[in-house]
Amino acid sequence: MLAYRHAFHAGNAADVLKHTVLLEVLARMAAKDKGFLYVDTHAGAGSYRLGERMAQRLAEYEGGVGALWRRDDAPPAVAAYLAAIREFNRDGVLRVYPGSPRLAAARLREQDQMVLFELHPSDYRALRAEFGADAQLRPEDGFNGLKALLPPPTRRGVVLIDPSYELDSDYTRVLGCLRDALTRFATGVYLVWYPQLQSLESSQLPRRLKALAPAGWLHAQLTTDAPRADGFGLLGSGMFVINPPYGLRDALAAALPWLAAKLGTAGVARWVLDAHEP
Repeated sequence: MLAYRHAFHAGNAADVLKHTVLLEVLARMAAKDKGFLYVDTHAGAGSYRLGERMAQRLAEYEGGVGALWRRDDAPPAVAAYLAAIREFNRDGVLRVYPGSPRLAAARLREQDQMVLFELHPSDYRALRAEFGADAQLRPEDGFNGLKALLPPPTRRGVVLIDPSYELDSDYTRVLGCLRDALTRFATGVYLVWYPQLQSLESSQLPRRLKALAPAGWLHAQLTTDAPRADGFGLLGSGMFVINPPYGLRDALAAALPWLAAKLGTAGVARWVLDAHEP
């Protein structure tokens, strides 16, 4: 159950999409002075050293952030993402990939709060070593722990939900977690990352998420690889945002075609961006 380690996949094309969307959402939330709560239900280790064994085993970052690292022609949303990664690699050499918690922490203000959940013992220890007393860290199941935090006192919040989906039950748990969260805090901004796989659960998840979000949603998907003959392997990934901030769709409309062209396999790469505004 706790076999998944994100260090094997850090900085891949799926991370590029996830973190581009996350940073755009946080920037728009920070446009208002009032503070907000940021929650990561599956925080991981915080940051990852790309020269270490786990990252080098698959070297997925080479087809993700590594392929974009030195480009200077990125659209604004991707340029902001690359600038954030460069803040952690100021000598110009790509050695460290900051995960969602570290990217978010660098963007939060004094009036904002952050709560990070991580159940894997090794990743939790790494997270604790990275943040120390600077964040609320909880070695708990984020699906269950989220409900106690909602609604936040400021009535403003961003929740990132990105489990490993190693278990098929994760798809059901994502839906159950969101259903409960929206009952408690209907106006929160919820970001759900999911893998694009050759499976019924993966293909049906966006449709099932749309049914939970009558007040407004945005769906962005980036396909980078062709299906494998054995039915396994990652085709791409998606981000589903409930209650998306104003301007997010326009930012991603410029970013997604560029990312598909730069990260996708020729003849396979494609992107999807659709949204519903009540």
